[in-house]
Amino acid sequence: MPKFPYFPHTDEDIKQMLEKAGMSSLEDLYSDVPSDFIYRGEYDLPEAKSEQEVRDFFAGLAGKNPKLKVFAGCGAYDHYTPSVIPYITSRSEFLTAYTPYQPEISQGTLRYIFEYQSMICALTGMDVSNASMYDGPTAAAEAVRMAVTSVRKKNAVLISETLLPQVRKVVETYAKYYGTQIRYIKEEDGQTSLASLKEGIAAGDVAGILVPSVNMYGIIEDHTGFADTVHEQKALYMVYCDPSVLAVVRTPGEWGADVAVGDGQPLGIPLCYGGPYVGFMACRMEHVRKLPGRIVGETRDSEGKRCFVLTLQAREQHIRREKATSNICSNESLMALWVTVYASLMGPEGLKEVNAKSYANAHKLYYALMKTGRFESKSALPFLKEFALKPKGITPEALHKALEDRGFFAAIPAGDGFVTFCATEKRSDEDIESLINAVEEVMK
Repeated sequence: MPKFPYFPHTDEDIKQMLEKAGMSSLEDLYSDVPSDFIYRGEYDLPEAKSEQEVRDFFAGLAGKNPKLKVFAGCGAYDHYTPSVIPYITSRSEFLTAYTPYQPEISQGTLRYIFEYQSMICALTGMDVSNASMYDGPTAAAEAVRMAVTSVRKKNAVLISETLLPQVRKVVETYAKYYGTQIRYIKEEDGQTSLASLKEGIAAGDVAGILVPSVNMYGIIEDHTGFADTVHEQKALYMVYCDPSVLAVVRTPGEWGADVAVGDGQPLGIPLCYGGPYVGFMACRMEHVRKLPGRIVGETRDSEGKRCFVLTLQAREQHIRREKATSNICSNESLMALWVTVYASLMGPEGLKEVNAKSYANAHKLYYALMKTGRFESKSALPFLKEFALKPKGITPEALHKALEDRGFFAAIPAGDGFVTFCATEKRSDEDIESLINAVEEVMK
């Protein structure tokens, strides 16, 4: 027996493997590594700590993080998280080691994935949703790939200049290594230009377009004429959206879109230095065979009881191998559960209330900033919780840094001299007033 019984290999096992490999010791495995690179001393590891000491240590590290009042958006939003969510997501019936291939032991996981898909379809107005994807930008990149594989003999995709910059960058990166051409639709008065779209798609080689529902400036875009223009060219119309605002604005389905993608973070996932996130993708039924990832469906077991199974995973690499059009074989299951619990707790009326309060706070902040006379508005088009202004007499970077020094995460540089502000339902009247005072102090 080995020294440690949980090690899988006995000394005899190791000896036989070394003989098979033509080696006499485990050190021979590293014989091609220069000796200068092999560390032979003692590792500088700290002494063991008790549980309380470990907690105190990490609490000290966490205390070094700046605690700022968040007045920023840019794709990640500071919405309220009901306290019951962490409790529900930690329950054992929702936990599984990995992918729920065996339905007889994964009903909890399969159930909430099914509910997640149902809620995403309800929010987007699409027929079918996968479950789920890494984050919003990679979901957008997968959608671009989906368009090219769905529309034969066309290898270009048009994306809007008003998409979030991180979405554009990730799409460009994916497209580069797939050999897909990315061209841009120009903005006009702060939103995607229909005239530029018509000009770009007239080239005849466009497989699809990707445009935002609410764009990088916080503007609610008007997509009138987009569906007809795109579908006349047999291309796919894809929309990037914030799912939380789909409770109060026109959905991709209502606009006539073929695919909806975005990030589920605004559905109650707290902000935490860049994560975690959960991407979503939904589409019309005719495109389901090109949808990456997996789909959970409802069925009946041998006793006639309602149950859930994986019903479609044709695009996964372990099934299709070299013929697969996507490498998505996993999903952000815990975060999919998180947003499912959030959406079920809030319901349609709760989401409407969140948006109503965010709208009120954002507009209160907007008018107060404009009243200072130190800003120029980006556009007169409607916005919900986020907006763009151009500061006068100070650079966007300097304004952002000055407000950060005063305890606010706000005024995010957005290009061309503009910055963006965001105010969700979590911001109080006192928060808004203190930000206004800080701005006036910085820009006096």
